[in-house]
Amino acid sequence: MSNYIQFHKKHFSLSQFVKSALQEDVGDGDHSALAIIPKLQKGKCHLLVKENGILAGVEAAKLIFKIIDPKFKFTELIKDGSHVKVGDIAFLIEGNTQKLLTAERLVLNVMQRMSAIATKTNYLQSLCKGTNAKVIDTRKTTPNFRFFEKWAVVIGGGANHRFGLYDMIMIKDNHIDFAGGIIEALEATHTYLKKTKKKLPIEVETRTLNDVKLVLKKGGFQRIMLDNYSIADTKKAVALIGNSFEIESSGGITEKTIANYAKCGVNFISVGALTHHVKSLDLSLKAIS
Repeated sequence: MSNYIQFHKKHFSLSQFVKSALQEDVGDGDHSALAIIPKLQKGKCHLLVKENGILAGVEAAKLIFKIIDPKFKFTELIKDGSHVKVGDIAFLIEGNTQKLLTAERLVLNVMQRMSAIATKTNYLQSLCKGTNAKVIDTRKTTPNFRFFEKWAVVIGGGANHRFGLYDMIMIKDNHIDFAGGIIEALEATHTYLKKTKKKLPIEVETRTLNDVKLVLKKGGFQRIMLDNYSIADTKKAVALIGNSFEIESSGGITEKTIANYAKCGVNFISVGALTHHVKSLDLSLKAIS
């Protein structure tokens, strides 16, 4: 089983996901397959790549097929993270034909979206070449599909931000405004962690260079976010922070600007568009003889 699944299995159940997805799709039966295909017929399919990109979701597909029918025979031909081109065959799958047809769309929906995200991530990370900046995702994900989307970011060569609200304290603009100020929000965070005895990393969002100066003086966190900073102000902020804390740039960063932000010396660049603004990579599961 993937290290990624092992790491996140406390908060994600692949078998529960498959059960829920099939309930949504199959309902009381895959009547097309039941009507046309004999119950005991065996079949074989391959995963055909119909668009160039980065392949992601092969391991996920293998596990999904195994959950649907442990008797399926899965033969991997191309690994996750590989560059693929039109006409490539990613894997072979054989077994009960009815069950193959029932599993088809679920596997494709997962793989097409994962491959799109991996492709986008790989491209943006390539634009940061020559710097130490790592492209990371956000929580702008599809409900109940975050696990696969964040897995795809890693496959594409990026890294994950916090996985959810539970594994990091992120002091954002709304927290700051509701708390009455950035220092008040930090102090409340420290009080909470002391009271609950939780050991969570802290990231604080800053909106101005004055915010940066205030939090540097206060301390007590691991990462500073520079939200919607210009390139000029990002350079100034990086000079102020130095190596004291991790630095993340965020907010409206595109493929046209990401290289310039990376060259400022930030450690991370978070891009919500990795997961909320991608076009699925075209893949097909085709019957073969």
